[in-house]
Amino acid sequence: MPELAAYVLALGDDALILAQRLGEWVARAPQIEEDIALANIALDLLGQARTLLGYAGAVEGAGRDEDDLAYLRDDRDFRNVQLVELPNGDFAVTMARQLVFSAYQYELYTALLGSSDATVAGLAGKAVKEVAYHRDHATQWVLRLGDGTPLSRARMQAGLDQVWPYVEELFEADDTTSSLPDVAVDPATLRPAWQRHVTAVLDEATLRQPEPRWRSRGGRNGLHTEHLGHLLAEMQHLHRSHPGATW
Repeated sequence: MPELAAYVLALGDDALILAQRLGEWVARAPQIEEDIALANIALDLLGQARTLLGYAGAVEGAGRDEDDLAYLRDDRDFRNVQLVELPNGDFAVTMARQLVFSAYQYELYTALLGSSDATVAGLAGKAVKEVAYHRDHATQWVLRLGDGTPLSRARMQAGLDQVWPYVEELFEADDTTSSLPDVAVDPATLRPAWQRHVTAVLDEATLRQPEPRWRSRGGRNGLHTEHLGHLLAEMQHLHRSHPGATW
């Protein structure tokens, strides 16, 4: 697969898998307004995924479209970071994951506004506005839970502890990004701005930044947790059960 196709595919897989995870909260969120909010965030991410996967298929030139890439690949063919495939857990876990990832996406799309690829830059121009809301939404919940009751603070801290081993993988450079200096963004350069935002949120929320004893790696190379296989089995079931069907 050409480097450009591989790069946008990885970003599309991040958005697609997290959209699926957030969609699981519909009718299960702690407030009815939160059902709508998380559904809207999931739809934003799905829109990003459709653009990115469709572009990856076009650049690849193998005749695969966005549906083929979403529904007809096995887990080892997905290039998302492991963070987005983690189960939702309780609401605090989801908000911890959302703070980490949306703050990363905000810096990513801000940087990609300067991409030499018109499609990538155009997507970034739309997506950065969406992700600014995603980041603010997660920020407000982390503040509310962290600086709330002793129980809400303990659960928010536990959520952070659970997702933090998956943070470093977001900022790992790889051969694909290195080969596209004018198109892609070295994720390591996003870390300082991401850290400033996250640190400010955690400080205000009276929460500590975890120091995990281990860290995830390998998602960009097709190495995933057991959770991705279960997610794909549900997401892909209908399409694979009726190949070639139109709706």
